[in-house]
Amino acid sequence: MKYISTRGGGESLSFSEVVLEGLARDGGLYLPESAPDLSGRLEELSQLRYQDLALEIFMPYMAPEFGAAEIAQLIEASYARFDHPSITPLKKAGDHWVLELFHGPTLAFKDLALQFLGNLFEALLKKSGGKLNIVGATSGDTGSAAIHGVRGKSGINIFILHPKGKVSPIQALQMTSVTDPNVFNIALEGTFDDCQNRVKDLFGDLAFKDQYQLAAVNSINWARVMAQIVYYFFAYFRWREKTGLPKVVFSVPTGNFGDIYAGFMAKAMGLPIQKLILATNENDILTRAFQAGDYSTKAVKPTISPSMDIQRASNFERFLYDLSGKNPSQVSAWMDQLKKLGAIHLSPELLTLANQEIEAHRADQVECLEVMGRYFKSGIALDPHTAVGMVAAEKSGYNEVICLATAHPAKFAEAYKLATGEEPKRPKSLEGIEERETRCLEVANDEKAIRNLIEERV
Repeated sequence: MKYISTRGGGESLSFSEVVLEGLARDGGLYLPESAPDLSGRLEELSQLRYQDLALEIFMPYMAPEFGAAEIAQLIEASYARFDHPSITPLKKAGDHWVLELFHGPTLAFKDLALQFLGNLFEALLKKSGGKLNIVGATSGDTGSAAIHGVRGKSGINIFILHPKGKVSPIQALQMTSVTDPNVFNIALEGTFDDCQNRVKDLFGDLAFKDQYQLAAVNSINWARVMAQIVYYFFAYFRWREKTGLPKVVFSVPTGNFGDIYAGFMAKAMGLPIQKLILATNENDILTRAFQAGDYSTKAVKPTISPSMDIQRASNFERFLYDLSGKNPSQVSAWMDQLKKLGAIHLSPELLTLANQEIEAHRADQVECLEVMGRYFKSGIALDPHTAVGMVAAEKSGYNEVICLATAHPAKFAEAYKLATGEEPKRPKSLEGIEERETRCLEVANDEKAIRNLIEERV
């Protein structure tokens, strides 16, 4: 499989090159030249456990550089620390379903991709004998998942930027209480969008990127999206066993568009998805894009679902590439317009095409707290991000929707207690976390300051 940039620059790359490159050198995002068609193998694939299904999905994307045995070894190592035998169990929730994606080491869906990516980086470095300095931005969950994916690994340093004071206390502690010498937590004065922009600035300086062997863990890295495709297939198979229905609807709480783009890729690979429901909180740039063609940035509003407090969704560029008919010139023009004017406006014709794939809904705090409280009374615990997805599922009018449960409620205890009147039950991994030693560097929202920090630590 070869990979190309959404903006058309440069030669096509191999899987390994794309994983190590992260962001394309023309500023675009990498995509496979084609999506493998698994539509004729659904019955066969439905019988597989999660790890074996992952192998079948990864193989076309990773071959010929990786053989089946090597990929299988990476997969087994990546999911060994998950606390549920099904990895991503599916549970009934009233009229709908909840896909629990929080059974990994940091209790968030990001573990499903970042445990694998950490092991993949290590495997690539063993082959090359090189070193990596991972630089990433987080709105809460990516940072801790990435850190736990590479902590203590030789040849790898990781620098994670998070917006100071704008992640939940538990999210912050899951990052800053990891004090391995190769881990550097950076609290940036600003928003997640500022963190993400500073990371892109660093990757855009090709001389700096090459000198310090920068690598990406954000969902700009194709391997992140690839790993997330698996649970769409796995969930559909379990759901079909229980409902007997042929086509499925997923509701996906999203901020950076990576999770729902994995669902879009699953459909392109032959999964019978009737509709993808995009769910946002009050930071609703994506909802406005799909409802009115208005992808324009506004000030970030702090909410009870902080991992979705984003105004520029990096992975939306990948969807725009498909929406444009795979026209890199059009994508480049849109991205230039977004950079200069802070807005992209989709024509009515493109909006119609977009809505054939994705329907969007917005959930505010009152709605989220209400749905958390209501489901709590029926014995179902939702975190505030999953609640956004459940509100959207209910607004959509579809039946038997699978809502992606992206994090454990204990990571957002304040919002959970506000909705239910009770503290969420803490998993063992969070016991005593407030008493652990922490380490964090504070930095201004300034590219030079971050660049200097990396140079000093490396």
